[in-house]
Amino acid sequence: MTMEIALVGNPNSGKTTLFNELTGSTAHVGNWPGVTVEKKEGIYKNNHEFRIQDLPGIYSLSPYSPEEIVARDYLLGKNVSGFINIVDGSHLERHLYLTMQLMELGLPMIIVVNMMDVVARNGDTIDLEVLSQKLGCPVIGMSATKGNGLDQLHSYLIEMKEGKIPAPKQLLFDTKLEEAIQMLEKMTSCTKRFLLTKLLEKDEKLLNEIHDEKVNAYLDALEIQFDDEMSSIVASARYEQVSDVVRGCLSIHQSDQLSLTDRIDRIVTNRFLALPIFALVMIGVYYLSITTIGTMMTDWVNDVLFGEIIPPMVENFLGSLHASELVISLVNDGIIAGVGAVLGFLPQMIILFILLAILEDCGYMARIAFILDRLFRKFGLSGKSFIPMLIGTGCGVPGIMATRTIENENDRRMTIMLTTFIPCSAKLPIIAMIAGALFHDAWWVGPSAYFIGLAAIIVSGIILKKTKMFSGDVSPFIMELPEYHFPTLKNVYKQTIERANHFIVKAGTIIFLSSVIIWFLQTFNFKLEVVEADESILATLGSMVAWVFSPLGFGNWQATVASVTGLVAKENVVNTLAILYKFTGELSENGEEIWSTLQTTFKFLSSYSFLIFNLLCAPCFAAIGAISSEMKSRKWTVFAVLYQTGFAYVISMIFYQLGLFFTTGAISALTIISGCLVLFLMYLLFRKGEK
Repeated sequence: MTMEIALVGNPNSGKTTLFNELTGSTAHVGNWPGVTVEKKEGIYKNNHEFRIQDLPGIYSLSPYSPEEIVARDYLLGKNVSGFINIVDGSHLERHLYLTMQLMELGLPMIIVVNMMDVVARNGDTIDLEVLSQKLGCPVIGMSATKGNGLDQLHSYLIEMKEGKIPAPKQLLFDTKLEEAIQMLEKMTSCTKRFLLTKLLEKDEKLLNEIHDEKVNAYLDALEIQFDDEMSSIVASARYEQVSDVVRGCLSIHQSDQLSLTDRIDRIVTNRFLALPIFALVMIGVYYLSITTIGTMMTDWVNDVLFGEIIPPMVENFLGSLHASELVISLVNDGIIAGVGAVLGFLPQMIILFILLAILEDCGYMARIAFILDRLFRKFGLSGKSFIPMLIGTGCGVPGIMATRTIENENDRRMTIMLTTFIPCSAKLPIIAMIAGALFHDAWWVGPSAYFIGLAAIIVSGIILKKTKMFSGDVSPFIMELPEYHFPTLKNVYKQTIERANHFIVKAGTIIFLSSVIIWFLQTFNFKLEVVEADESILATLGSMVAWVFSPLGFGNWQATVASVTGLVAKENVVNTLAILYKFTGELSENGEEIWSTLQTTFKFLSSYSFLIFNLLCAPCFAAIGAISSEMKSRKWTVFAVLYQTGFAYVISMIFYQLGLFFTTGAISALTIISGCLVLFLMYLLFRKGEK
């Protein structure tokens, strides 16, 4: 019989690392029934009789957030047989608050004190044996990133399976609170300690379930007696329990010197230096991934692998099979040109993914959420909204799904709408193409794209928060900042592979299919005759709507088609242009002619306008599907897509038209319209908001 074990802990306690160590490749992700909070579970890789359920990271079992509600409902169910409670040893006292609540559930529990390497580095000591005696359950010291303590955890899990680990002993409150709990037990006939304690806290959900006026009156009388809210009284009592537990088992090294983490934070979270440092870090990330190391690797893949090696090899192979010229064109000019143009940027993406994984694993990205909380609050969002945006740098779909942790519905909807403004991995080929083809690998193009996304989020946030749809108080943001540590090779590798794999799979499926369709549409006319690209179905359809993009500076059918196919997958922007320009005979094997052709099609202003539009407009179909799933409303989904596309169009038009005015002095009706749009945006930014 399979035993279900819940893995419970605070955010940033190392819970996910331990879960990955325990389950390996057996883990799978879904949603909790009826809610949109992520659910992760897996089979224990060393013993398939255990199913490990990774609960969302929570600070308590008080149902204030969606994660806490899910965790509480699950733990009160009948499926769970025991807990693994992981706590951060470097913040032991704070993390044991959740432990006190778990002990009230009366189920077997193993406590894993993680970050023991950080504890030792700080000069602190934790007597695990004394801690185990005080809590009445097994306690293991561990460093999850290094795998220390896993053998001992395995032994305890076997003992739990055999029934040798009892429920932890119950720690009692002071006499008055214990008498109140006994009275509630008599009034409700409930014997579960956890439920009685939650009732004493005046838990709204429980009070609604029992709907007993006598209980309500008794709790009101208790608040008068204690002269405080019962939730505060119980919380204070739990912290007294925690203090009693850590007294005698935790020794904190007293030093006049600040820890390394504190010394670093004095600089990187400084009120004045934090944002400039963040800007420099992101400039460095994009400089290394797009302009230097990543570019050298990408040049080889584009020029040699997909230029000199694969196309001639495929052409010779198909020629030996006596394939027709049309089939050779489909494979070389369609599939290889399209998919290869996208995969050619994979080295740059891998460098970007590695650098972002290092920043996340060492603890710096958690500081960015804290830093941006101050900025985001000025336009109606909290630092919690940055987490989905950070995840969105890999892919917009999980970024949109990560908004589930935001309690306030208005803030959650607004974050869903704004998350895809941050350049995801699918947009990196567009940035790299513009930088390489039109700006001679200028270092500033990549970082500028990232900061355009941030600026779009800020401007949109200010505008939307002043409307009735999104007005209201900002969601609270509580986050524990982890200690700085050297990133582990295993974690960096895993994060990089996961993100790169998602991109490769998309290239092998969506981009492959798109390449075939684009090749067909630009090879044949409506009579299914082989024609030049300018007379093809694609050219005809593109020319019909190209005028829409003329005010943005790229009103030719090729750029129009590329922008439209980008809705299927953003990588399509690059592979569409590659297919179109290759088929016209203007591209040699090393791919240099694409760049020269683009340089004749686009100028400085039009190329950057093209970049702005494709960065900010509606995301790919997969992300739109995620928006629809999270919004749970067709109206909100349509509004989000129209807002993103309209905002992208307006910003691109303003950039191009006013850029023309300042560089050439030319004035047209579009220049005047663009000036009026600037004034209108200024009005929306500075007007008084709705209450």
